[in-house]
Amino acid sequence: MLTKSDEGIVNELELVKSTKEKEVYSYLNNKGEKLWMFRHKYHDGLTGKRKEKKKSGFKTEKAAIQALFEVKAQTLIGETKYIENDNLTIAEWLDTWLEMNKNKWKVTTMKQRELAVKNHFKPLLGHYKLQKLDRVTYQKAFINKIEQKFKPSTVNLFHSIFKIAINAAIEEELLTRNRFTKVVIKNEAEFTRETYNYLTVEELNKFLEIAKKYENITNYTFLLVAVYTGMRKGEVCGLQWRNIDFKNNTIKIERTRDDIGTRTPKTKNSYRTILVDGLVIDQLKKYQIWCKQILLKHGKTFKDQLYIFINESNNLLHGAAIHKLFRDTMLKASIINNDGEPKITFHGLRHTHATILLNSGQNVKVIAERLGNTPAMIYEIYGHVMKELEEQSMEVFSRSLEIGTGAKSGAN
Repeated sequence: MLTKSDEGIVNELELVKSTKEKEVYSYLNNKGEKLWMFRHKYHDGLTGKRKEKKKSGFKTEKAAIQALFEVKAQTLIGETKYIENDNLTIAEWLDTWLEMNKNKWKVTTMKQRELAVKNHFKPLLGHYKLQKLDRVTYQKAFINKIEQKFKPSTVNLFHSIFKIAINAAIEEELLTRNRFTKVVIKNEAEFTRETYNYLTVEELNKFLEIAKKYENITNYTFLLVAVYTGMRKGEVCGLQWRNIDFKNNTIKIERTRDDIGTRTPKTKNSYRTILVDGLVIDQLKKYQIWCKQILLKHGKTFKDQLYIFINESNNLLHGAAIHKLFRDTMLKASIINNDGEPKITFHGLRHTHATILLNSGQNVKVIAERLGNTPAMIYEIYGHVMKELEEQSMEVFSRSLEIGTGAKSGAN
């Protein structure tokens, strides 16, 4: 298409009407080249006003006619917003999308998507027209580029965010369909982060032994609670003393907290009360005594609404400190990959909790309620574990039959 300066030279006197289509015209640009354009007048179905859509810069008459027919088709079915926003860029739409949802999304969701837009989508895709970007271009200009920097799970996350933005554009009638649903992500079929993001029972015991040996009471108690409950990091940070029922051995999850602030839990299912081991309750009782001493030292009084995890300075445990705590403990326990990095992430403690429960034969619905998930999510996330259990069950059944004589040989 022509630039705005090129389009500015087109005026009524220079236009020559096409003999094939009355709304198509030819003209000469400032270089003397013959180009084509269309001018289509229509009624806006929403406002009833008469409008005109025109576009120039087509190199052939056929291309201009084809583009005109596409616009006519859109106006006939009332998709005028699609027509009027055909020059909208990816960057412009993403800015609009973020602005539209800034008061709807959770703070962490907003931050995650703002960073994805700023650092990845805009630099690689921002200049493309929203309605013109196709799947092949998206694959080459974006997916293939970020695959060189990030793990498949991260690439898949960015791709999911982009599809959400595109679906929002469809809802706003700026696009007619999502072209990016069949994009191929390298190793996506073979790679599932959760498949490897958990510890064995032996590794978990070693992890806790090292934490108890080397860490202070706050750090050890924090890790113990995370391991024995499967709670998310933010949920552990959000615990207040009133959430601990020492009599009934339960913990109530009703908020999440991070360095940005305190919010409601991730989903409705995340509101839950879970039963915990007496070992955890006993540790929390010891830790509460320590906390009261620290508060007294700083001239404070103990209250049920206080957050549980504090350091000796009576400051809340924060993200960087938790990351360092987890990493140091993993390294001291020598639970590492070939590259010398921790075998799992902190979130892997949650996956470990779920995997151990599944391996012990616990009901999926019970596990889902404990983790604040749905049974469907458990099947989706831990499908690999359940597949292994299915194979084990088959082997157990076969061995059981082999004890008798009925299945030792086939029928004659």
